[in-house]
Amino acid sequence: MHLTRFALAAGLTIGSAGTALPAAAQQQPPAVENCLQKDWFAPPPTYKSVEVLADGRVTFRICAPNAKEAKVVTSDIPGFPAGLKNGFSEGLPMQRDATGLWSVTSTAPIAPDTYRFNFQVDGAPVPDPRGATWSEQVNGITTTFEVPGAAGAFQAYDRAVPHGAVSTIEYWSDSIGAKRRAHVYTPPGYMTSSRRYPVVYLVHGAGDSDDSWTSVGHANYILDNLIATGKALPMIVVMPAGHTPATVTANLLKNDAFGADLTKDLIPFVDRTYRTQPTAASRAMAGLSMGGAHTLQFGLPRSDLFRYIGIFSMGLGVRDPSEVTAYETANATALKQAAQRMRLVYYAIGKDDFLYASAAPTRAMMDKYGIRYGYHESEGGHTWINWRRYWRDLAPLLFR
Repeated sequence: MHLTRFALAAGLTIGSAGTALPAAAQQQPPAVENCLQKDWFAPPPTYKSVEVLADGRVTFRICAPNAKEAKVVTSDIPGFPAGLKNGFSEGLPMQRDATGLWSVTSTAPIAPDTYRFNFQVDGAPVPDPRGATWSEQVNGITTTFEVPGAAGAFQAYDRAVPHGAVSTIEYWSDSIGAKRRAHVYTPPGYMTSSRRYPVVYLVHGAGDSDDSWTSVGHANYILDNLIATGKALPMIVVMPAGHTPATVTANLLKNDAFGADLTKDLIPFVDRTYRTQPTAASRAMAGLSMGGAHTLQFGLPRSDLFRYIGIFSMGLGVRDPSEVTAYETANATALKQAAQRMRLVYYAIGKDDFLYASAAPTRAMMDKYGIRYGYHESEGGHTWINWRRYWRDLAPLLFR
């Protein structure tokens, strides 16, 4: 009896064996386990890090029990917060549950296509730890995911069609004095035939790498699907590294080191290594943004090397209108030759592109020299959503 009165006064309760236990312990719910995998032999957590919902919205999740803040950061998905706030990417804030699993669902459906994103955990960019597909950018790795649907089918893997192969190659560049890397697409049937193929040199933008045209641009799937339906001819696609050691922080748009590497090292290497048709009439160059600038500088004036040109989301006079005059002065003779020799010049840009103003002086320059070109002005801005579609438009026009 004395023990009972003492226990009640002390906030304890009597156990079945007459021992005194804290009353608070009796009232606490069972401990909640966190979302992390317990050990190497335990089954992995069952949550999906990216889940496309039935209505087209997308839920993102990351397990970070010790984090104080988590966000989804992307510049690829329309409607997501972009830019910086207090020095950090603004992103889409996530909410934490009792297990330490953070999640957020987009407020609107996301259109069928391929997108890049990262998580931002306590200010640090974090690729999806449970992701399966990735894209290399100039400043690091990002996660990719695909929203399926009819509108994005042109750039998606289709198991019903034959597929080409994408290889990562390395070569030595005497021009730069360094080992270089490129990605190369060979079309379906290349491995089992003896035929020779035309070649496209397809260049990425300033924020990306030679991996980008396949990992997020899906240039290979787009071409697979076009070839399967007879809309495009089988071709080799070489995707060079657009950055060189001297220009990552210097002149990105007029990179003579890239031009020398392309024309003196990479093209000869490809022609030695692959079954190409090594003539200007069977060679094309195209690029987006910085790659479009490379194409203007080292493709359009080189009708001795290329007869097909594609310029996406780029123009002359981006920083200074006098650049147009300087370009003409440096390339006047070559531009006159291009007017006579080029079989195709395709130029595309979005109405909301921050470089849109550069299109008019670039077109005026081509008009001045009599260079015939096809101009495509799309909706949207400086995004992979447009660049995939520009490649889809250009590829069927090549080598006809």
